[in-house]
Amino acid sequence: MTDLLRACVYGEAVGDALGVPFEFRDRGTFECAGMVGHGTYGKPAGTWSDDTSMTLALCDSIRDCGRIDVDDMRRRFVSWVEEGAYTVDGTFDVGGTTARALARGRGLSGERDNGNGSLMRCVPLALAGATDDEVRAVSAITHAHPTSCEACVRMVRIARDLADGVPAARAVPGAAELTARPVSEVRSGGYVLDTFDAALWCLLTTGSYAECVLAAVNLGSDTDTTAAVAGALAGIAYGMEGIPAEWLGALRGRDVIEACLFPAR
Repeated sequence: MTDLLRACVYGEAVGDALGVPFEFRDRGTFECAGMVGHGTYGKPAGTWSDDTSMTLALCDSIRDCGRIDVDDMRRRFVSWVEEGAYTVDGTFDVGGTTARALARGRGLSGERDNGNGSLMRCVPLALAGATDDEVRAVSAITHAHPTSCEACVRMVRIARDLADGVPAARAVPGAAELTARPVSEVRSGGYVLDTFDAALWCLLTTGSYAECVLAAVNLGSDTDTTAAVAGALAGIAYGMEGIPAEWLGALRGRDVIEACLFPAR
């Protein structure tokens, strides 16, 4: 299972890094075909963002504590924001709800607090033996509204089935309906349920890791997060061997990633 965790986290980081240069760009105004740099944040190719940083903080907490400890995770999230922990060369692209929740020391629970900031970090919980209530608690560190918490629970259940070898078409409830959705009806902004559907749509309508994450980036808008979530799922589905070696070679901060991996179960 540890191999699956590595594939999940690297899958997320690569997807994230592919999407970073194109964040906020409208669908159809660009085409991502591989790992490039600069763009929205002016970062070198292979730089991942808050999606991967928060995922690594979560993983490092599990590695160090040997369990789900939301107070410890919160402290590590604060270290990421304030000190640049779990980054390649400093923090950038912090979501508004996440920033406010960490500053206040509690998750936000309003209807307008349902961004994708907890969904983007939850997939590795599928490989940590987390219960549904623990998944909800991890989401609620920043995103405490039931919509966000339940989206994380559903995503972790899907990821757990993928890790158990269940094909995506069976692991995803309503897969046939989602697969039939035309791309024009796939939303890729920052709302948690849009990211949830978009990431799964990419997984279901493609046949490889590379196709999945490129489809996610090319949906436009919140490119890094859609590709990060889709990439985490595709990493589990296709394994490390499914992630293009060229992209792994271009990924920055692999030592940071390796230091945070926990023994999966």
